[in-house]
Amino acid sequence: MSLHLHLDAIGGVAGDMFLAAVVDAFPELAPVILDAQRAAGLPAEVRCRFLDHRDEVLTGKRFEVDDPHERTHRHAHAHGHHHTHDDTAFAHIRANLEGAPLEPQVRTRALDMFTRIARVEGEVHGMPIEAVRFHELGGWDSIADIVGAAAAIARLQASWSVSILPLGRGRVRSAHGWIPVPAPATASLLEGYAFMDDDLEGERVTPTGAAILSHLAARQDDRGVRGRLLASGSGFGTRTFPGLSNVLRLLAFETAQTPQTDGTDQVAVLAFEIDDQSPEDLAIGLDQLRESPGVLDVLQMPAFGKKGRMSMHVQVLATPEHIEEVARAIFAETTTLGVRRQVVERRILSREQMQVSIGEHTLRVKVAARGSLHTAKVESDDLRAAAHGRVERERMRRAAEDEESSNG
Repeated sequence: MSLHLHLDAIGGVAGDMFLAAVVDAFPELAPVILDAQRAAGLPAEVRCRFLDHRDEVLTGKRFEVDDPHERTHRHAHAHGHHHTHDDTAFAHIRANLEGAPLEPQVRTRALDMFTRIARVEGEVHGMPIEAVRFHELGGWDSIADIVGAAAAIARLQASWSVSILPLGRGRVRSAHGWIPVPAPATASLLEGYAFMDDDLEGERVTPTGAAILSHLAARQDDRGVRGRLLASGSGFGTRTFPGLSNVLRLLAFETAQTPQTDGTDQVAVLAFEIDDQSPEDLAIGLDQLRESPGVLDVLQMPAFGKKGRMSMHVQVLATPEHIEEVARAIFAETTTLGVRRQVVERRILSREQMQVSIGEHTLRVKVAARGSLHTAKVESDDLRAAAHGRVERERMRRAAEDEESSNG
């Protein structure tokens, strides 16, 4: 069985609404989110909390960030005293996240969301990504939203879908002046998504909300969701609309994992060589690549390059729809100056994921059909968490794989 999460954008999608909906459905994730936000460097005086909320129709949660410095800045701006802060620069935020004591997957996902926003902001305003400043997103509230979303997404390990999105109307004030709704960066992030106009004014999907949806690659099609409803959650925004709750609803489904049948699919292959990066730094970079969205596997092997130099050949397998993002991640994490890439067809065996109980632990086991035989392999992450020491890991691995192979 697997987890599928559907976002119903009744009032819209924003970072704080996303976090509130997740915690309303999964209360146990609140400390996970708050710990990640604090690890990202939020000062002690910045207070993050989840609040019970009720409008005239529904009940749920709200996520609030109380930043006393931001209140002071807003007051200064209201009186015409504008400030330029280095901490709104994308490069500064990226450096802070790279140095923060975050779990690798949380850091990778947060950086991906910020990078998506920076890339489209740079395109909209005609500037390189390193020069982008997050005038509206540089505060601790936006950092809390994105890092918190990354922590929740990493922990849930689910597939995602989203309803038709509300378009919104009118204009919003930005550091660059008045801009139309949806904001240009938001529109760029959500190209390909279906929208509807429900005659309500205002911004309905924020840049942070759009970055979350883009990062999730949340599908939006006519297949619908089929499965057992496990939980639901409602996350409220700060605005109010006449006759409509400003809420993002999350529905959590347990779905049967459909066995993959023998057949073919496509995979992106990105290859390059490295001869001028230290082994220690390359190992860190490749670990970061393995956590990047869309990456299926990273392989490395020694090779002899030009002038007889010892080098490292690296091959990255990724989903085709993420090929551009993976290429950018390769350039960010390694010293290579070029990447060869192609989309190839691959043959896949019928396989499905099962769960096996060994003592008090539950291990995921991937079972593949090889003609009349079935082979089983335990997920290494589950084994690492359940067993300590090589002998114990081997015992649990054999017990789980033998059980599933015999059942198959």
